[in-house]
Amino acid sequence: MLQFFKKAVYFLSITFCFSQELPPINNFTPLAYNGGNQNWSVSQAANKYIYVGNNYGLLAYDGAFWQTYSSPNGSQIRSVKVIDQRVYTGCYMEFGYWQKDNFGNLKYQSLVPKLDIPMIEDEEFWNIIQLDKWVLFQSLQRIYVYDTQNESFSIINSESVRARIFNNNGAVYFQKSNEGLFKIENGVAKLFSNDSVFKENIVIGLFDSKSGKIAVTEKNGFYLIDKNSVTKWQIAANAELQDLNVYSSIQLKNGNFILGTISDGLLYINSSGELIEKINQQKGLFDNTVHSVFEDADGNLWLALNNGISVINLSSPFNEYLDKIGKLGVVYTAAIYKDHLYLGTNQGLFYKLKNGDEEFKIIENTNGQVWFLKELEGVLFCGHNEGTFVVDKNKAKQISTFPGAWDIKKIQGNDNLIIQGNYKGLSIFEKQNNQWIFRNKIAGFDISSRFFEFTKSNELIVNHEFKGVFRLVLDQNFTKVQQVIAKPVMGSGASLVSYNDAILYTSNNGVFKYNEKLKDFERDSLFSSLFFKDDDRPIGIIVPDEQNRKLWAFSDKNIISVAPNSFNGIMEANKIAIPSFFRRSIGVQGFENNTFITDKKYLIGISNGFITLDLNKIKSKKYTIAINSIAVRNRDSIKYQQIELQNKETEFGYRNNNIAFKYSVPNYEKYAEVNYQYQLSGTNNTWSSWSQNPEVSFENLTYGDYVFKVRSKIGNDFSENIASFSFQILRPWYASYMAIVIYFITFLSLGYVVHRMYRRYYRKQQQLLLKENQKKLKRKKIKAEKKIIQIKNEKLSQEIDNKSRELAISTMSIIKKNEFLNTIKSQLQNSKSPGQINAVIKTIDRNINNDDDWKLFEDAFNNADKEFLKTIKERHPELTPNDLRLCAYLRLNLSSKEIAPLLNISVRSVEVKRYRLRKKIDLPHENSLTDYIINL
Repeated sequence: MLQFFKKAVYFLSITFCFSQELPPINNFTPLAYNGGNQNWSVSQAANKYIYVGNNYGLLAYDGAFWQTYSSPNGSQIRSVKVIDQRVYTGCYMEFGYWQKDNFGNLKYQSLVPKLDIPMIEDEEFWNIIQLDKWVLFQSLQRIYVYDTQNESFSIINSESVRARIFNNNGAVYFQKSNEGLFKIENGVAKLFSNDSVFKENIVIGLFDSKSGKIAVTEKNGFYLIDKNSVTKWQIAANAELQDLNVYSSIQLKNGNFILGTISDGLLYINSSGELIEKINQQKGLFDNTVHSVFEDADGNLWLALNNGISVINLSSPFNEYLDKIGKLGVVYTAAIYKDHLYLGTNQGLFYKLKNGDEEFKIIENTNGQVWFLKELEGVLFCGHNEGTFVVDKNKAKQISTFPGAWDIKKIQGNDNLIIQGNYKGLSIFEKQNNQWIFRNKIAGFDISSRFFEFTKSNELIVNHEFKGVFRLVLDQNFTKVQQVIAKPVMGSGASLVSYNDAILYTSNNGVFKYNEKLKDFERDSLFSSLFFKDDDRPIGIIVPDEQNRKLWAFSDKNIISVAPNSFNGIMEANKIAIPSFFRRSIGVQGFENNTFITDKKYLIGISNGFITLDLNKIKSKKYTIAINSIAVRNRDSIKYQQIELQNKETEFGYRNNNIAFKYSVPNYEKYAEVNYQYQLSGTNNTWSSWSQNPEVSFENLTYGDYVFKVRSKIGNDFSENIASFSFQILRPWYASYMAIVIYFITFLSLGYVVHRMYRRYYRKQQQLLLKENQKKLKRKKIKAEKKIIQIKNEKLSQEIDNKSRELAISTMSIIKKNEFLNTIKSQLQNSKSPGQINAVIKTIDRNINNDDDWKLFEDAFNNADKEFLKTIKERHPELTPNDLRLCAYLRLNLSSKEIAPLLNISVRSVEVKRYRLRKKIDLPHENSLTDYIINL
């Protein structure tokens, strides 16, 4: 919003072409301040906030925002006066005061109920002044004197056609129609002068000056008041005043006068009566009728106009000459020559008297682009797109048709020669018969030569922004280039200047100084640090003034001047803050210009005129920033609600977590731009980027403690203070400390319950697991027992196998033994010695029928098959031992042939025994005896 206002103000203030440079003017439209067209009175509070009486009510301006307060009865507020913390106002049938509440809003308190007598019908209050403890409200009929201590009123009759009351050196004066000028003494009106001047003229102002007491009248100007007479003040401004209708007036702090007129703007007259300036709508005011004039604490002049509000920055170091209609065009160069001011623009060469009030006029035959104006040897040269001119007053004589003259310079040791840089290289001019003429173009170099400087060895350095730097060796007659040494481009935006016997090359990469010994450029740390400090870097070229006193450059935020300190000669940089719109208005980048006019006064060409800079008026000012409004919004609403400003610590509910701040610095200078920077501790402890926006809002803040801080920078000066506001977003009910305690207790209880449930659960699980483990152990035990049994069985089986093998071995051993004995027996029977043989045969028979063999076999058989003999005996008790013996051999699945030797009988006898055994056990014929015995 602030940027919109400033842009609107800037546009409105340059609507007309001025006849000469004027102080900067800010214009506020009714749309900007959101009020009626007519404004009647202006006053200022101690905090520098401005209050204006308007048709719609009371206007309050804090430097960033306008706010409108309707009058108590809806009428126009005619008078405003700020006294201490109160804003006194007067309107139709009403007067009283406004005072800020805790929210920063003005609340009205009427003083009319304190009157002992009623007001006169249709009374309006046009003036308010203060004298000690009294406040005086003036209408056309009366003066109401309000005692602020005992809150009582006294009334003085003061019938007049124009309500005017004056506080002059602690004395109050007013005028009665057809009676004269009165003075209030001890609460009573006494005639001060009944001179015909005061009977026939309406007094607009009453002031003191070095000439005495002065009265300003509506139509007849100034009068000097002596004890015994009133005489016309004979001053130079009377000629201008005789046809004007003065409506308002003020004496400035410096003793000068400002007169506001009906339909002709204002007059600025010095204390000696000389007209300094006349400023009207044509020269930048928003309207020509000035109802009221007010000088604020910073020397700015506020005008309450019939349509809008204008502010004139009288103390500004900048003055403006603005050409919105496009007559001049872009100013590229300027010069002061023989009491004339010359401007070289893209549309030609213009001139006017240096101190004249007339408009600029173009010099004949100079239409087109002008590149430079320079005075050499008492002659003013003009470099033009179509050639070179010599200028004298309102005439320009062309001395060369060689196009595109960039610059000219003197040639040391050759007073009759000058060198010129142009589109096609370099040219020489020679002075003949006190006339400068074109002599020759320097051959051998055809590159555009806008920047060029001579070295101490008389070589020429030429800079071309895109092609680089060239060192030229010229012949003695300056007719041709003998040698060209080229150096690459060292950066963009390059320029070449000579300063204090040094050649400086400047680009975006820094400042480079020419080294005569090395014949090359070296980076100069001093100049680079002065021009390229921090992030505030020059944009465009470095410009030396004509006296070679200072080097100038323009950045986005400052005008930078570099010069030696007057005390110790050390180079230092000074910065003059400029608003952003000013840098954008400085013509074409790379063609910045700054022309020295008089002591510490410079002319800066811009795209629609020029700005003058007076270094004598640059003063450091103190500024204070204040938070003017704080509002919060519920997250479920779109409407903000204001909160009190006085509370240093404020608590907001959790849902009121959207907060907005408005803040401002009461700065009213057009060329002093205000930037703001804020910080919200609790979310981010870093400062924000600088911004011109005087308000900020924070959405959806979490609960916690916060401190909002805001500071400002006006140009290069920081505000003296940092405004702050501490607040707290309360915890939601579900995150309050009580809730946390409840959550903690609930958590502990829940934890205990869960713990008990888990214990019960795990106990059951443990029991189930124990049972399951017992089952598993039991199964494992059973399985182990089975395994043991299996192992035992396997062992027994192995033992049985072993016994069976032993039985088999034993059986086979018996069989073999018996077979062997039978064989021997058989052989002996066939022997021829019967006597001896029989004895041997008997021995053999005894061994064959030895019961020991059977006993041994029986033990082995019982080990291998313990239950068989017992079982068969139980089933067949009739069996004899020999039958059991046969059964044992059959159990071993021996054949009859194998059994025969064991029983020492023949095979036939074995068959017989088998048959008999079958009979005894009653075995059917179809069944196998051997199978029966084996399966038993």
